[in-house]
Amino acid sequence: MPFFVLPFPVIDPVAVHLGPFPIRWYALAYIGGFICAWIGMRRLVGADALWAPGQPRPSREAVDDLIVYTAFGVIIGGRLGHVLFYDPTFYLAHPLEILQTWKGGMAFHGGLIGVLVGMGLFARKYATPFLTVSDICATVTPIGLFFGRLANFIRPEMWGRETDVPWAMVFPTAGDAPRHPSQLYEAGLEGIALFALLLLAARAGGLKRPGLATGIFGVGYGLARIFCEFFREPDPVQEALPHGLTMGMALSAPLILIGGALLVFSLRRRSATA
Repeated sequence: MPFFVLPFPVIDPVAVHLGPFPIRWYALAYIGGFICAWIGMRRLVGADALWAPGQPRPSREAVDDLIVYTAFGVIIGGRLGHVLFYDPTFYLAHPLEILQTWKGGMAFHGGLIGVLVGMGLFARKYATPFLTVSDICATVTPIGLFFGRLANFIRPEMWGRETDVPWAMVFPTAGDAPRHPSQLYEAGLEGIALFALLLLAARAGGLKRPGLATGIFGVGYGLARIFCEFFREPDPVQEALPHGLTMGMALSAPLILIGGALLVFSLRRRSATA
């Protein structure tokens, strides 16, 4: 038992009431993430110095459509991913629960698949290279991850394993044991650190090599997620796997392999300036 435990900052999960309608921090996290991603993508495509002369990329106006495609991908894919990856038996018996997203259950890896589908449809409609579209989305995605993990912390959910570190917290509904604030670990690594790395890569000319930013995101997110899973308490039914592994680890490992392959491909390929 630690000598010192940080108090959990209890925050009302409802940010504001608009008449009978509660607006939750969780919803605001999604809205804020999409707005910031939209602004970020418009700035990326409008910064000529980040791109090679004549390199095809979406216009700022087309980005308005891209954020719609990806938003639908995140919401639909995220919910279906939770249903299929984590608790298919329950939802097969209660199919109407699938539509009740306010009861929780959005999977990042499902949202990622949904975004890939949305990006593919957008790339086809606007005749833009898919890897260029994915690089743009990958560069700004950590912004949404940061907001999402903060929302997990406020809710609170997805708390950490029991620990005696000085910054341990006792989470409501998680018992009396101090735990890792693993949501903040993920916000820092998957959000702030990964975003900074992708921005540095973009400023160094990374967007001139299609697939580079996507590869960095895949490897960076996969490693960060697996690392944080060692501190996060897995759901014993939905997330825990044999030998101390978790579903999050299993779903993130392929991202590292795919991201690594994209890095090799983009670095060996001639850049758009060549």
